[in-house]
Amino acid sequence: MIVITLSKVPMSLRGDLTKWCQEVQTGVYVGNFSARIRDLLWERITKSIGNGEATLIYSTNNELGYTFRTTRKDKQVINFDGLPFIKHLKNSPGSVKHGFSKAAKLHRAKKIQESKLSKVNSTSARQRLTGLVAIDLETTGLKPTNSEIISISAVKRINEQQVEKFNRYIKIESEVPVAIQKLTGLSNDFLNSEGESLEKVLEEFQVFIGNNVLVGYNLLFDQSFLNAAFIKANKQIISNRMIDLMPIIKKDQKFLDNYRLATVLKNYGIENDHPHKSISDAMATLDLALKLIKNDKLRI
Repeated sequence: MIVITLSKVPMSLRGDLTKWCQEVQTGVYVGNFSARIRDLLWERITKSIGNGEATLIYSTNNELGYTFRTTRKDKQVINFDGLPFIKHLKNSPGSVKHGFSKAAKLHRAKKIQESKLSKVNSTSARQRLTGLVAIDLETTGLKPTNSEIISISAVKRINEQQVEKFNRYIKIESEVPVAIQKLTGLSNDFLNSEGESLEKVLEEFQVFIGNNVLVGYNLLFDQSFLNAAFIKANKQIISNRMIDLMPIIKKDQKFLDNYRLATVLKNYGIENDHPHKSISDAMATLDLALKLIKNDKLRI
């Protein structure tokens, strides 16, 4: 059995723990899982704890039958002949002494200067974000060798309040599978009515994205289809910098049930009114990229 106690921690961390433990009392979590999950959870706790405190108690093979870890600064876990004990510290590490030396004052002045510089860099970063483009495709299958693109969408960030949208459908000669029709709402009749040739759509797409950075979710899938399409149309493959958000999400959120786009968007509080519609997915992907940038998980 494993017991975790928390105090004054962010609500997001409490939410993470409820995926693995039961909150039997405010701030007290009980669970039963492997040592690997336990260590990953503790790593997650220590990274996300903010100014709060946490203590972990778990079963182990010693005379007491348990041991513990803590982030409390007024306590220290010490090992005495294989047994864990809590040492109460008179002066907790990192406690601030009143009065500051010249070195401390210089350090504080440096921090203020860095803060001002950070604001300047932040403005510069916002300028660089102008033109960021999120892309998404709908296809008739999973492999570009035997499937085709039926829609290409892109959303370009103009400024903090404005985006520009690109949404095109493509006429194809093969039949759209029934499962894909149900998923996307795109049929051969619709594509024949609203679609354009692959060559024309790729030309317009290339003009729209320009030299901007492209972001996507599971972008390798879209990239493989785009490369195959450009080759089929006897055009040069685009050379834009591409950033796949999926690996970043997997690193940032280690305990998600799965990494489907719908699950990820829900976790980050992003709405997608029309999933599996490429323009809607592209809009949601852009919002996801901007949130990752804001949280300093993605740098352009």
